[in-house]
Amino acid sequence: MHRSARENPSKFYIGIDANRRPLEKISEKIHRRAAKGGLPNVLFVEAAVENLPAELSGVADQVYVHFPWGSLLRGVAGGDGLALENLRRICASSARLEVVIGLDPDRDRAEIERLGLEPITDAYIEAVLVPRYREAGFEIVEKGAWPAPALRTSWAKRLAGNAGRSVTRIVWRVLISP
Repeated sequence: MHRSARENPSKFYIGIDANRRPLEKISEKIHRRAAKGGLPNVLFVEAAVENLPAELSGVADQVYVHFPWGSLLRGVAGGDGLALENLRRICASSARLEVVIGLDPDRDRAEIERLGLEPITDAYIEAVLVPRYREAGFEIVEKGAWPAPALRTSWAKRLAGNAGRSVTRIVWRVLISP
């Protein structure tokens, strides 16, 4: 996100993470003087998907959930109603939601079992996720396997070398009320 904010200074970016630690280092970076890499068009918020601040309601034109973990992973990969409702709440009326999930059935087995997740197959997406996301106010735009290196993040680069990890990208858009 830091790179995107630097490349698109006319857009405002909000990064949200339930874990404070990753936000601390990047927050120090954005608050520097512009000549030292500071960015006035970025804000970081420590919050879980279950408890997103009311101030974020309707502000997002685009929402990216890339390589989620924990409750956010359960929310987007399992179609948890509260998580999806909160994601919808922060979306503007024309927003898109891009979800990229990268799981390795062996390395991530404990987390998959702990969260009660099913494999993210086309059949699962159509039978389970599409109806749950629709109920929360989203419709599917596209889905499919995706090469992790397509994302320019350090996490995506780490995942690129893991042949066992499947990466699925699903793009949703906010349903327009009739």
